[in-house]
Amino acid sequence: MKEQSPLGQAVGGARRAIHQVGRLGAAVGTRLGLDRRQEDLPPGTAAGIEHAYDLSQAPTEGSVLVRCFDYGADKVVETQVTALEPFLSAQKPEWAAVRWVNIDGLHPQVVDAFRQRFGFHTLAAEDVMHLSQRPRVEVYPEHLYIAARMVGVQGEGGFRSEQVSFFLFDGILLTFQEAPGDVFDPIRQRLRTEGSRIRARNASFLTYALLDAIVDHCFPLMERYADVLEDLEVEVMKNSTPDVLQQVLNIKKELTAMRRVVWPMRELFDALQRSEFFSESIAPFLRDVHTHTIQLVDILETLRESTSGLVDLYMSMVSNRMNEVMKVLTVIATLFIPMTFIAGVYGMNFKYLPELEWTYSYPLFWGVCISMSAGLLWFFRRRGWI
Repeated sequence: MKEQSPLGQAVGGARRAIHQVGRLGAAVGTRLGLDRRQEDLPPGTAAGIEHAYDLSQAPTEGSVLVRCFDYGADKVVETQVTALEPFLSAQKPEWAAVRWVNIDGLHPQVVDAFRQRFGFHTLAAEDVMHLSQRPRVEVYPEHLYIAARMVGVQGEGGFRSEQVSFFLFDGILLTFQEAPGDVFDPIRQRLRTEGSRIRARNASFLTYALLDAIVDHCFPLMERYADVLEDLEVEVMKNSTPDVLQQVLNIKKELTAMRRVVWPMRELFDALQRSEFFSESIAPFLRDVHTHTIQLVDILETLRESTSGLVDLYMSMVSNRMNEVMKVLTVIATLFIPMTFIAGVYGMNFKYLPELEWTYSYPLFWGVCISMSAGLLWFFRRRGWI
């Protein structure tokens, strides 16, 4: 098997990105055995998770992972939940200022169990299961629902995008993810570190920290796209083939999909700054993340313009190459026009052509042809046409 170049690996990873964005939700749903009935329901059916899914079907073992962090300024307890019902029936410890429950893997029965325990709205629970939510904020009397999309670099050649749903209560934060694996490990490490600022703050500050991690992990992906586009620019200059153009168009499409993820995040943080669930002390942090989202949008627009520039460059290179081919063909045709004229004159079927009887007619014919061709070549070069 032919070894793939670093450029090919980078481009291949970028080309796989859009497929992960579009197919991750369906793959997760298939793996967990979900009864996705929402698409089959007729228009006008009552909304809510209890009407869209079969809540009697239990999840398969290991398909849903629940991890809980109970922490305060002086103590933190991390728990891997093995039995869901006893955990939901238990109360948060009195010493814990914040409880963060993270659910990896979506199943309607599990989501509904949390809904019944914490009382968030059935429409919000239904939105947790619908994996194509636009990043947004929904304010309810007792809690705040946040739909965000988490984009992170995965391995050496791709990225993944998944929906993350936040339910913020007073002292409690619930996060629902599509599958295990996220960008929150630095936050967990900060929670385990004694004396960290995050342990001294409330649940809304934890929500900010998680959202900030989601935004920050977009920057390495943008840098990777920038590197790929730089390599593609060199490739376009060297080898303007349809395959290279297809790679550029694929990246442009992927960047457009990324823009649909990042652009609404600006509105999300703008809404959070006006929310009563976040105190004035957290407002500067939210403004900082809001600035980061604006920077991401600017980078995305610059990268999209770069892809458009690469398409124009490709068209220019193809046009220049065609012009070079046409120039060579024109020169060759011009050189043979005088020869064709002479050969046509002396190829006529007249009986009396004086030169046909000359002894040196044939050498003279070639001498005239070569002299005219050489003269034309000298003239073309003198004018700078070749």
